[in-house]
Amino acid sequence: MQLPGLQLQHATHWSPPMPRSLTFYYDYISPYTYMAWTQIDAIAQRAQASIDYRPFRLGELMRQVGNRPTTIECANKGKYAARDLARWAGRYQVEFTRNPNWGKFDHLPMLRGALAAIEQGCIEPYNKAMFRAMWVESANLGERDTFSSTLGRVGLDGNALAESAFSDQYEERLAGSVKEAAERGVFGSPAFFVGEEQFFGNDRLDFLQQALAA
Repeated sequence: MQLPGLQLQHATHWSPPMPRSLTFYYDYISPYTYMAWTQIDAIAQRAQASIDYRPFRLGELMRQVGNRPTTIECANKGKYAARDLARWAGRYQVEFTRNPNWGKFDHLPMLRGALAAIEQGCIEPYNKAMFRAMWVESANLGERDTFSSTLGRVGLDGNALAESAFSDQYEERLAGSVKEAAERGVFGSPAFFVGEEQFFGNDRLDFLQQALAA
């Protein structure tokens, strides 16, 4: 029986908070993307967020959206970027070497392999192998043997992943990843999304952390 003047409080059921998710659009050929990659795992762990990896072909995306590689076209900006990258490596306390093979080999196998690695649930060690080979070890990842051995050193089946990476098996999906990124508003690498809010560049990770904490 309810006493006069008193209202019964209905019990509420506690629900755990929805897990945060961070979407990471990237291409291995960008040195600033490498810098961001060295930090992103720790950022996600602090925010208890998962990372949704979205590799895409940067050059094709820039062509589609009308962006231009100004650090290549402007010699002064290219020289500045080299010094700037050294500063970031010092701040993050990470290894970094300008790859002399940059632009001299077809990097599409790296991206096709990433799509295969996502399917197989091994994208984290795959990314570690690719980013380090590209920006620490100065490897020529256009050579199939180098590609396979690089993945083998992190415990992956390099031969199996190379089979996918050096074929046209994932070419259609790679084209689709470019289209998806362009439609979402991506114009370069690295690009991050928290919900529908985009954060571009290695130098915007502080804003990204604030969005994850909100």
